[in-house]
Amino acid sequence: MLGKENTVSIESEQARAQKKDLQTPVAAVQPTKASLERSRLLFLDNLRAVLIMLVIAGHVAIVYGSAGSWVYTEPTQDMVAIIILSIFTATGQAFIMGLFFLIAGYLTPGSYDRKGAAAFEKGRLLRLGIPLLIYDLFINPFVGYVATGFPRPYWEFYSDYLLHFGGIGRGPLWFVEALLIFSSVYVIWRWLSRHRIKNTASVRQLPTYRAILLFIFALAVVTFVIRIWLPLGWTFEPLNFQLPFFAQYISFFVLGIIAYHRDWFLRIHNSMGRTWLWIAIGAILLLPIMILAGGGVEHPEFLWGGIHWQAFAYALWESIVCVGMNIGLLVFFRRHVNRQGKWGKFLAANAYGAYILQAPVIVCVAYAAQDIHLYPLLKFALAVLVMVPLCFVASDLIRKLPFARKIL
Repeated sequence: MLGKENTVSIESEQARAQKKDLQTPVAAVQPTKASLERSRLLFLDNLRAVLIMLVIAGHVAIVYGSAGSWVYTEPTQDMVAIIILSIFTATGQAFIMGLFFLIAGYLTPGSYDRKGAAAFEKGRLLRLGIPLLIYDLFINPFVGYVATGFPRPYWEFYSDYLLHFGGIGRGPLWFVEALLIFSSVYVIWRWLSRHRIKNTASVRQLPTYRAILLFIFALAVVTFVIRIWLPLGWTFEPLNFQLPFFAQYISFFVLGIIAYHRDWFLRIHNSMGRTWLWIAIGAILLLPIMILAGGGVEHPEFLWGGIHWQAFAYALWESIVCVGMNIGLLVFFRRHVNRQGKWGKFLAANAYGAYILQAPVIVCVAYAAQDIHLYPLLKFALAVLVMVPLCFVASDLIRKLPFARKIL
């Protein structure tokens, strides 16, 4: 997941060799899988830290005017700010969580193989289950109490919260909950397939452009069909799952498992990474045109779901951005950000904790600054500069507590 147990790295000799060849697959300079499992893929650590910063920034954007749902918001009537912030959050929503699930899927088989089923599941319950429990029972009610302006004595608010407990996986912890479920399903699948003979004939096969395009189209179709009945914004409350996005999440977790067995993260051509990154950037730049051409300003519900061509166009756009950014960022970070200094190690170590603690940090700071009147985009930018570091610092402080490092 986001914790440090699932991270691996590439030796410095390999990193230098990668820099010398911008077009050749990395396979020629890779160590064996056994040595990889004993090392750290630093570029994955660094990528996840950056993604978590973007997640935090996306939630801050919702606070100050973007479309979306968050526990505390300061609505604005400034249409320019609304559009810019909404494009920012829509872009992040299109690929960030899918990339998290892809990385999580990639790191799952190696962890399972090293530990075995029982120890693997125990570790998942420790690193995922305990934060989930603590957040739902203690952190989430505190966040709600602050967001609603301290409406009454806390013990009354908390008692009412427990009496009307709305389900698990509140706030950002839906991801932790989903990953716990996905990991458990993986354990069951490994047990059911334990006697199957492995086919290694295609283990070195890389994804082709044709296969990627077919996947993009298939994901868009499945997403569009799901959103006919479950449009954007629909949430399965007992688990706090936004099911309109889960075709992407499930498929990318599975792709991550396949990528591990075929070494895709280390072998995809640099040229393919550049191509898909530029495709994704181009699609992002076309989003405002698509929204305007499809009447998304007057009727945004056409994009959210139902039998509308706009809904399919938006699902296709999401799939293109997700696949393009996932491939592009993995290759970019593998080539250029596969090292860590002091600050890189700090960010990587505290990324998981920052993700868990982002809601109380965002809500407390935003509530304290509510009387500071600035242009929404300016206030958003300043808030990000304050809140993102605070989330990582808060994580570092929590991790100094006894036993906290075993979880975070």
